[in-house]
Amino acid sequence: MHVPTMAEMMANGQTPEVLFWVGCAGSFDQRAQKITKAFATILHKVGINYAILGKEEMCTGDPARRAGNEFMFQMMAYQNIQTLNNYGIKKIVTACPHCFNILRNEYPELGGQYEVVHHTTLLQQLIDEGKIRLREGGSFKGKRITYHDSCYLGRANDIYDAPRKVLELLDAELVEMKRCRSKGLCCGAGGAQMFKEEEKGSTRINFERANEALDTAPNVIAAACPFCNTMLTDGVKNKEKEAEVQVLDVAELIAQSME
Repeated sequence: MHVPTMAEMMANGQTPEVLFWVGCAGSFDQRAQKITKAFATILHKVGINYAILGKEEMCTGDPARRAGNEFMFQMMAYQNIQTLNNYGIKKIVTACPHCFNILRNEYPELGGQYEVVHHTTLLQQLIDEGKIRLREGGSFKGKRITYHDSCYLGRANDIYDAPRKVLELLDAELVEMKRCRSKGLCCGAGGAQMFKEEEKGSTRINFERANEALDTAPNVIAAACPFCNTMLTDGVKNKEKEAEVQVLDVAELIAQSME
């Protein structure tokens, strides 16, 4: 699978219609790499002209800023903005709500003005345009799927419907957890919590959230964030349910069901 980089495209005198921002999780985490591949597969199949930055992509600086290291964040952000502006990037799509939120809402004040789209929103657009067609009686037909709202997608950016509309296309039964949409419970990874020791409490927050998901008796727990995916997978393993319940990204569900 050949994924073009911006450097390659520019050398050939081409410009992509969209830059796919892969993010640290999608680049380095073995589990999240599968999400990256699934989304890239979809982009290939529908014929979207896209590129990635490859080795020129740095961390957005989101974990640094959330952990209070503003200096580190600004250094990373300025370097990314310089790279993006040098290439004349106008539109960015990313599968990580943390990258999405910071690129969309916090880069503009540092000189990074881009149209930033989360991958679930792009998938919904492609479905509405009839570009994504699913196989009859796909892999998830009749399965029970519950969707977990990522904080940075839902509460921070008010994106609740796009991922659900994408999941509805699978001909599956969509079941909601008791805490969903704007009342959804955080998986515990946001705000740089992913990278620090947790404070002691009566239970881990990701176990609490995974239990809520398991209470809906799902076949699949759908997420739209690599961090949420990790936390929910750990929660499912804690209950020893990994043989019965899959934790999958929305892009993986679509990639597995496409014609």
